[in-house]
Amino acid sequence: MDVTLLPMGPEAVLVEVAGTGEVLALADALRAGGWGVDHWASAVTEVVPAARTLLVRVADPSDLPVVREGLVALAAGLDAPPDVAATPHAPEDAVVVPVTYDGADLAEVARLTGLAEEEVVRAHTGSVWRVGFIGFAPGFAYLVGGDERLHVPRRDSPRTTVPAGSVGLAGEFGGIYPRESPGGWQLIGRTDALLWDVERDPPALLAPGATVRFEEA
Repeated sequence: MDVTLLPMGPEAVLVEVAGTGEVLALADALRAGGWGVDHWASAVTEVVPAARTLLVRVADPSDLPVVREGLVALAAGLDAPPDVAATPHAPEDAVVVPVTYDGADLAEVARLTGLAEEEVVRAHTGSVWRVGFIGFAPGFAYLVGGDERLHVPRRDSPRTTVPAGSVGLAGEFGGIYPRESPGGWQLIGRTDALLWDVERDPPALLAPGATVRFEEA
């Protein structure tokens, strides 16, 4: 896997890769201790994934050179990321999200994909999704690995208000709006699942790297 290391202050490095699949593969290897250097366990304090980058923070600026070298070595030993959409079964610890499929854009998604509305639902519930990264709003998880037939563009005209719990699609991503906000994703359903709760530890229901499965409510 090819990576580019970009400076990010005295205590961090930004690892730039080709896409979200590569981010997931590298983050998985870091979580698994795949770097093979014991010192990293105490050196790395935080790993923050995004769409095509991974921010790695260290406890001590003096650790940054060895961490940078280790990241390059780790990435060089990783194969191309697997197609998570090809995973036939979700693991036992997958987060199950019940969805009522009555979204305002369900008919439009069916038109764009050439599928019947029932087939859109089956494609959405029949995929194993993973949280690539968190962004846009607290608890908003960008989900990857869904059925490629569901790759649809954002709406031409974003809505000024999208209700909390709305389940949507945009490009290669799936997502759930954790709170009422503006948004331009294609809405196919809604869920009562609480995506963000400051009284919960951790507050976010969906964390980077987690596996998600949707089921029809």
